[in-house]
Amino acid sequence: MPRRQRGKPSSSPPGASQRQLRVGELVRHAVAAILTEGGVHDPDLEGRLVTVPEVRMSPDLRLATVYVLPLGGEGTDTVLAALNRNKRYLRGAIAHRVNLKFAPDIRFRADERFEEAERIETLLRTPQVQRDLEQDSDET
Repeated sequence: MPRRQRGKPSSSPPGASQRQLRVGELVRHAVAAILTEGGVHDPDLEGRLVTVPEVRMSPDLRLATVYVLPLGGEGTDTVLAALNRNKRYLRGAIAHRVNLKFAPDIRFRADERFEEAERIETLLRTPQVQRDLEQDSDET
């Protein structure tokens, strides 16, 4: 009969652990500070404001997926290419700011949450949805 681990529920919810979330937040703050201070000297990043809304860490904390979004959402591909070119510098700078046993490998992805939220908002404004909402309020 398999034994349950002490202190953990038998059916733990999927998702990140507290440690992953905490380290992800530390890395997010470090990347945001580096970009704000202008630590990355790249012509494609100069004069651009880049938002870092989230960093997701792998369970072993060796891979950090950094989600970025340029202000205004324009030039995302250019910003991602510039960040990928400077990945080695950023990894070293993160290692100096965040005290971890290993400096995590980093990869950059475009944050698409705002586009998804706008798509849902547009769907909710369609006449079909409005009609259904009106029918539901009439029934109650």
